[in-house]
Amino acid sequence: MAEQTPPIPSIYSSSSTVAETPVSPVSSVASVVTPKKPFLKYLVFIFLGLALIGGIIFFLVRRNSNKGSSGEITWWGLWEDEPTVAPLITEYQLKNPKVTIKYVKQSQQDYRERLTNALAKGTGPDIFTFHNSWVPMFKNDLNLMPATVMSASEFAQIFYPVAASDLIMGTGILGIPLEYDAITLFINDDLFASAGATPPATWDDLRKTAIILTQKDERGIILQSGVALGRTENVDHWPEILALMMLQNGVDLAKPAGRLAQDALTFFTLFSSTDGVWDATLPKSTAMFAGGKLAMYFGPSWRAFEIAQQNPSLKFSTFPLPQLPKASSGQKDVAYASYWAEGVWEKSKNKTVAWDFLKFISSQDSLAKLYANAAKQRTFGEPYPRVDMAGLLNSHPVLGSIVSKAPNARSWYLQSRTFDGPTGINSLINKYFEDAINAVNSGTAADKALETAAQGVAQVLRQYGVTK
Repeated sequence: MAEQTPPIPSIYSSSSTVAETPVSPVSSVASVVTPKKPFLKYLVFIFLGLALIGGIIFFLVRRNSNKGSSGEITWWGLWEDEPTVAPLITEYQLKNPKVTIKYVKQSQQDYRERLTNALAKGTGPDIFTFHNSWVPMFKNDLNLMPATVMSASEFAQIFYPVAASDLIMGTGILGIPLEYDAITLFINDDLFASAGATPPATWDDLRKTAIILTQKDERGIILQSGVALGRTENVDHWPEILALMMLQNGVDLAKPAGRLAQDALTFFTLFSSTDGVWDATLPKSTAMFAGGKLAMYFGPSWRAFEIAQQNPSLKFSTFPLPQLPKASSGQKDVAYASYWAEGVWEKSKNKTVAWDFLKFISSQDSLAKLYANAAKQRTFGEPYPRVDMAGLLNSHPVLGSIVSKAPNARSWYLQSRTFDGPTGINSLINKYFEDAINAVNSGTAADKALETAAQGVAQVLRQYGVTK
């Protein structure tokens, strides 16, 4: 993916002979002095022209070769180690020798608060990583990408639609994603094979399969679970799963009331309250799956590293997310995205350079190199965020199921593990939906549980300026 830089405009200049004849002194002076006046005039014009051309060349070369590319850029990253990004930084600096880029990997703990405080104090980084759901919390700190770097229409063609929906504000772009991720369905290959089961394509199929694959002892204690759903305390990524179910059912998450929302909430809790395939006594779902005692598990691609680390011998695969039956053939599938982007601080002294670097590192060539560098540190790199790179991962055993649904992905503020702190938009909204799930599991009617949740969600959205 070699970056296409605009060509540097280039601008790519007499002799006269005078015959001498014998003349009188007067006529000789006249014959010499008279022709020198136009020659001197032409000489002045030539010098002025050359100076003008030289100035234009200097201006164009400086503007196009440098474009303000000078100064030091500090980049706060969150997930990638320095060896992954360092070769790309070096490559950019070789092309822009007046630029110095310092990459600082941050701890995920309290990251949002530390970033917020640094920006408020005027000591923030020029470039920083932020979650796609954090836009309401940082919209005043994020600089809009100049249209000369990339227009909104170009962005929408290059990246998945969910990124355009999340990161384009008006005609400006708030950030560039260097990765894409979403929850997907993990299955235990051995448990499915031993039961002769097939990966479910619909939620009804998943429910039936989960019941078949659940095993209990004589006391009713779950020894092997079909799927981790129905609760909040030990189901990792329950916010994304619930949001997925609601969006597939046509729910407006900003106003989670009405029959469609009630049906989705009730269905989520059935796996624990009615089917008995999951309960509060079990370990966290990721640990349960890694231990080989969970047949189906929902999580993003990066959970594969954790699972493999905990149990290297576990055989697992990922499959596209279950969907609801379609009312019409033209109805699209729905996936649920959770990804990180890179933004430029509004008060950075080197915004132009920062955006130029982000355009460079988000090119096809750079992303392929980032992926290869990351794959040296772990099993695979980040899923590509670009539409034109989806084909490179379609057959990947983990990432294939994720990129296959990326064109139809949606996202919202129901997200887990964004580390946005107790006052963050995700944490606050998650709490209202968590209370709704717990209330239904305790016997409260779904409509009553969602009535309280809807009021709380509306308050949070107003607090962060999402709604008025």
